[in-house]
Amino acid sequence: SGLSMPVGFKNGTGGSIQIALDAIQSASRPHHFLSVTKQGVSAIVSTAGNESCHLILRGGKSGPNYDSQSVAAAETMLREQNLSPGVMVDCSHGNSMKDYRNQPMVAADLCRQISDGSRTITSVMIESNLVEGNQALSKDLSSLVRGKSVTDACIGWDDTVEVLDRFAAAIRARRG
Repeated sequence: SGLSMPVGFKNGTGGSIQIALDAIQSASRPHHFLSVTKQGVSAIVSTAGNESCHLILRGGKSGPNYDSQSVAAAETMLREQNLSPGVMVDCSHGNSMKDYRNQPMVAADLCRQISDGSRTITSVMIESNLVEGNQALSKDLSSLVRGKSVTDACIGWDDTVEVLDRFAAAIRARRG
């Protein structure tokens, strides 16, 4: 509630979005808590709440949730709780069935929804790097491939450009 920037909350790993909606409700309200100042003195900190919170659909154990029915259901639940109806969709994680190579397929479906007029999808998350895949972090840093993830596997630069070009075309189509 004290961050002065947009903050996204992902649905739970089980697939339910309710935990994220509860977090958005909480973060959007003022809070007061005990903290320590830069001078090392105890103080009560007050926050105004963050009105720039949003839902991130990441898929889950119950399967992907990027399809148009899931996006529409999320919009309905957001509106019912008087929250901004826009969502970010994570093209990776549960929505890609934990296979980074499926991200372009997820993106293609989102592009279709956007070009068909959906305004609920406001942003996307893509796991991308210069070189596709990932690598184990080695003690011998010279063995690492520059531009290749040391955490989650990513699509490479060429696929990233193609996906972003498709999103740009979908947005142009939506704008008519």
